[in-house]
Amino acid sequence: MTSSLACIDLFAGCGGLSLGLKRAGFEVKLAVEKSPMAAETYYHNFVEPICDPAKWNDHLGLSTLEQAHRGLVVDALEEVLGSEELLRELRAAGIDLVAGGPPCQGFSLAGRRNPGDIRNELPWQFLEFVERVEPKAVIIENVAGMRHDFRKHGARSPFEDLRIALSRTGPGYAVQPMALNAMHFGVPQHRPRVFLVGLRRDLADAEGVRVTTDTWLSQNETPHEPQVPSRPALAPSRTHFGTGHRQHLTVKDAISDLGNEGYLFDQPLTDYAREMRTNEPLLKSEDDKLENTPSLHNHVLRSHSDLVRRRFEFYQFLRDARIDTRLLSLPLRTDVFDAERREMIHDAIKGLEFPLMLENGKTIARSKGALVRLVNRLATKKHSQRALSLDSPAPTVVSLPDDYVHPTEARTLTVREMARFQSFPDAFEFRAKETTGGTKRRTEVPQYTQVGNAVPPKLAEALGRRLASIISTARFEEHRGKGDAAVA
Repeated sequence: MTSSLACIDLFAGCGGLSLGLKRAGFEVKLAVEKSPMAAETYYHNFVEPICDPAKWNDHLGLSTLEQAHRGLVVDALEEVLGSEELLRELRAAGIDLVAGGPPCQGFSLAGRRNPGDIRNELPWQFLEFVERVEPKAVIIENVAGMRHDFRKHGARSPFEDLRIALSRTGPGYAVQPMALNAMHFGVPQHRPRVFLVGLRRDLADAEGVRVTTDTWLSQNETPHEPQVPSRPALAPSRTHFGTGHRQHLTVKDAISDLGNEGYLFDQPLTDYAREMRTNEPLLKSEDDKLENTPSLHNHVLRSHSDLVRRRFEFYQFLRDARIDTRLLSLPLRTDVFDAERREMIHDAIKGLEFPLMLENGKTIARSKGALVRLVNRLATKKHSQRALSLDSPAPTVVSLPDDYVHPTEARTLTVREMARFQSFPDAFEFRAKETTGGTKRRTEVPQYTQVGNAVPPKLAEALGRRLASIISTARFEEHRGKGDAAVA
């Protein structure tokens, strides 16, 4: 029996889940990722630094089994399911945990009877893999909206259907549904996600692990009245709260040490920034070994026109003045008359004192008339853009680089800044091109998308540590029981 815990990461993306599980004490035996772009990042950080692109191309040319022996299969999960030899090896290895985030929005218990339904194919493949390998534990991650009963006539949600299906898979699993927010576990980002965490039935019975069908909410745990008696056994303990000494981390905590040109060395570091700077990379290239501080990868500023930069500054003003960003869409509305539109603009800006200035001293507008003219000049139909606040957690990181504006600079965020919000350390380098557009969004997974799609490593670590504790205890008791039997 080996001391390390073995896990497999399916739909691995760039590796956020793998990184967190590794830090929780698991050894990632295998990752499976279909996108070559996301897989390149995974390979670079977990398998071998890509100093020579030819080595990466050589890996892509290997068979499924050969890739698996190196720790990363760059292909669809169905190719792994088609390799009987690999599945036999994995089952014999005694895998402790299988984790991943299969797209499950269309999942239904009827899906197994309808193999042509592409929406259901991937979660059923995930469950088939679990059935074939029989790991001790399972983690399934997905977006928070999946748990809502959005189907007609009171039908169950896909989340509930998936919980039932996992509980019946293979030897059977005790499954705990959870809704966890990353900011409750030391991530400087408001990111609600749902998880199904399962423990194999035989282990759950042996360890007295009980689960509930109700979704456990991390938001319900407080520092004053911790839910120790009522928190399910498989749920991680919340570490950060809205008040007290363990407050939610903020945008300032995450990126205040990053300037336009890189690291800022003339101001104190927040504890979080220090952690992000000093976390050791999983793999070290020769260049990294020569540096005491990791290089600041992926901190490339995007270029913007003067008009767009003015608009970004105006978003910062709107944030500070507590004015809805939809003000900039009013001049373009065609569903109201001109007089009504002008009245709506004037109502939105009433009560302001001129001249209007940013915190850095830059003047926005010297008079009400100048402000109205500026609103008309900067008008846009885009509703999702907004300037971030330094004193709040970041909103949910998404795959588009232009949704959020830097809190103090007239620009969007870099890949590195977005990665900080996700709790990726600076030593973790993202590969492939930065972004894409048009129809390529359907197939390509560039750096911004890799970051936005990832499970925050700190959240994954919290889940992993809880499971590692339970599995390690079960291992110890099993080993002790065998020893007692041998003595007898």
